[in-house]
Amino acid sequence: MESVAQEIAAAAARLVVEEGLEWGPAKRRALKVLGLGPRTALPANDLVEDAVREYIDIFCADTQPAELAALRRLAAVWMERLAEFRPHLAGAVWHGTATRLSDVYLQLFCDDPKSAEITLIDKGVAFEARSVNGFLGEPVDALSVSARCAELGESIGVHLLIHDLGDLRGALRPDARGRPPRGDLAALRALMTMDLEAGHVQR
Repeated sequence: MESVAQEIAAAAARLVVEEGLEWGPAKRRALKVLGLGPRTALPANDLVEDAVREYIDIFCADTQPAELAALRRLAAVWMERLAEFRPHLAGAVWHGTATRLSDVYLQLFCDDPKSAEITLIDKGVAFEARSVNGFLGEPVDALSVSARCAELGESIGVHLLIHDLGDLRGALRPDARGRPPRGDLAALRALMTMDLEAGHVQR
């Protein structure tokens, strides 16, 4: 069973990196790619993350650091624009597994759930509204924006997930590996500085 899980994780990792799929859809597509039944147990996200990092190290080591840096700079711009809503970056851009095909996920913590939507309208920013599951498992509003990333020469999806202000208390509780699952602008800038100092990206 462990080898099957690893095989699914490896197939999902390729789909994540090469096609920009999110982990859930990638795992389900991997079952089809491998000819496995839909009831086959899916690997845990930690196993998929390890496979994604391994795939990047093998096939994308020369391009991924710069792409990640560009996406983090784009995220920082939007976090500055939306500072009043206490934005926190999550997902692949936060964890360092993003490539040019990855989207940016920002979680906003608002007193009024409609305030962020009103702000986008006031700024003339086009967005698509939908409902997704938040990090606590409950449905939350999501506002999706298409943002031009000049460094990558393409448009990137920036998804704003709207949470209640009270949810911020549990937002930084460490994940299963003891890491913060998301970070505010200061934490993001610290990551970017660490990458620069480590020589992973150029200034």
